[in-house]
Formats: sequence, C-alpha cells, structure tokens
Amino acid sequence: QVQLVESGGGLVQPGGSLRLSCAASGVTLDGYAIGWFRQAPGKEREAVSCISLRHGHIYYWDPVKGRATISSDNAKNTVYLQMNSLKTEDTAVYYCAADLHGFCPALERSFSSWGQGTQVTVSS
Repeated sequence: QVQLVESGGGLVQPGGSLRLSCAASGVTLDGYAIGWFRQAPGKEREAVSCISLRHGHIYYWDPVKGRATISSDNAKNTVYLQMNSLKTEDTAVYYCAADLHGFCPALERSFSSWGQGTQVTVSS
C-alpha cells in the first residue's frame, strides 16, 4: 500500500508561484500514475494533472493548462506540481493520488491511494 504526503501549499499572491510535492512511501512509484486533484470550498473535487511513471505520459486539465508543470524525482520517490501565474480561483486543497495501473489520464475512481491534502490560498 502506497502512502502519500503532500506539502508545499501556502498563501501566495495572484500571479505568484508554488511547487507542491507528493512524497510516496511503502512502494516505489515507477509502476504507478500520480494524479493531482483539488477541491475548493463548496465545489466538487476536480483533476488538475497526472503523470504516468510507467508509460511516461503527462496530462493537464484545462483549468491549469499552460500554467502547471508536473514532474518526478525517482530518487526521492516524489512527484511535483509547479504552479505559475496563480489566480484566486486556484484556491483549494490540493491532493495527490496514486493509480496502481499506471494510466494517465485516468478517471478519478482509478486512483486508490490518496494523501491528506495541502491548502493553497491565492489572495492579495
């Protein structure tokens, strides 16, 4: 069973940047896909980005396309999400999740292991 821990959230001004980290333990991630999701207050959780460490695929959903970069560090067993040009509507709790089948993109229900989330607040 993979355990995931997110970090890197915080308060940032509009136009600023953050790098979120998703550190995994229990397994090595090279056979998995890792997805980033977010949930804003009063809204449904939505997908942000994913990376398949098995197949080498990367995908970005429309709300962050062109402003986000997902990457991995196999030595650290960690996946990162770099977010630039942040907007107030990016404010949400950001979660990472693992899909043991290694597919990206994939439906949210394919992701079986979830972290606890990290808060990102974009405000002036």
